[in-house]
Amino acid sequence: MKAFTDYILQFGNLNEQQIDFILSKATRLELHKDEYFSEAGKVPKQVGFVLEGIFRFCYYNNKGEEITNYFIEDNSFVTDYQKFEIQAVASEYVQAVTNCKMLVFSKKDWDDISNTIVGWDKIEVKMVRKCLMETIERRSPLVSEDATTRYLSFIEKFPTLVNRIPLSYIASYLGITQQSLSRIRKNIR
Repeated sequence: MKAFTDYILQFGNLNEQQIDFILSKATRLELHKDEYFSEAGKVPKQVGFVLEGIFRFCYYNNKGEEITNYFIEDNSFVTDYQKFEIQAVASEYVQAVTNCKMLVFSKKDWDDISNTIVGWDKIEVKMVRKCLMETIERRSPLVSEDATTRYLSFIEKFPTLVNRIPLSYIASYLGITQQSLSRIRKNIR
């Protein structure tokens, strides 16, 4: 709970009563490796804060290949936020890569927080902006770099993930085959 409280307090001031109210709206959830938090074709029902574990956003391209688009690790929010906010059908899957522990909020409870706490909207906007900026910063270089540079950038940006997730997910995220990734890893050792 402290990690969650510390996280939200970096975006604005909340008193103890407000924090207690927010925490009263949270439910603990544990997902096992490979379970889905949200699925393509369905409306996202919850926003979550990852206390422990790793998630990935993934989708299937027009060839039926699974593409990993993004990773979320400990002490971060996880949801398809735009679809959650407007209650629209998601186009991506949000899957647990490891066993995960999290705090989750239903749409109703998330809205209750917003309708009850004065200034929560501003805090929420700052949290969403931070998440979007991190996504852009992590994805943008992948377009123009060669595969080795992309892998080295991945290690730099996600230092705790390299040994915690399958190589196939990393290769998919980097836009290369698993065999290419194995060659790259062998060459840089």
